[in-house]
Amino acid sequence: MTSQSRPPRIVLFDLDGTLSDSAPGILAALRHAFAVNGLPPMDAATERAVLGPPFYTSLPPLIGGEAKLSAVIDAYRAHYGAGGMYETAEFPGVRDVLAALRDSGVRLAVATSKPEPYARPIVQHLGLDGFFETIGGDTLEGTLPTKALVIGVVLERLGNPDPADVLMVGDREHDVEGAREHGIATIGVTWGYAMPGELAAARPRAICSTAGELAGLLGVGADVRTG
Repeated sequence: MTSQSRPPRIVLFDLDGTLSDSAPGILAALRHAFAVNGLPPMDAATERAVLGPPFYTSLPPLIGGEAKLSAVIDAYRAHYGAGGMYETAEFPGVRDVLAALRDSGVRLAVATSKPEPYARPIVQHLGLDGFFETIGGDTLEGTLPTKALVIGVVLERLGNPDPADVLMVGDREHDVEGAREHGIATIGVTWGYAMPGELAAARPRAICSTAGELAGLLGVGADVRTG
């Protein structure tokens, strides 16, 4: 994909690994949850793999099935909600991309597998909430266990726009596959948590490695000065 002649009308952004580097807080809470439940620690590759996908699908194979899932998630949330959720920082240049898109009249939204009650205050903590028309995520009960379901809710809030007018920006295969279920193309970003070769195998419309490249693909490159 080359730079667009005009920006898309709507852009959906993933949160963890796309807008912000949230690994420190997430992994600290997961390590705590595993320890208090008597589970062996994850190795570095496994920790990276669980960043992004819904825990309801990524954790059971690591903890021996569904039996301990509720206890692990409860322990994770207790640690994460006590402050770990704010151990996050926006990626370089992301704010410039959001500002350029907004100034071009593009509607923006967040679509994350993180529970929405966490996603909203995190985006606010980052100072990015003013860019987004809506911030959509899973429920605390896990009733939206796939990225496709989260995206569906966000699209409803946006008035069910034509998929041709929408682009998804994300860092994992789940972003690509979830958007594809709605007929939406994705731009993959390599500064997140994808495993080697993961994004290429998922076949997004394009893959970029800097915020400047992302801006160019979205048709607002001239307005982005950093990243």
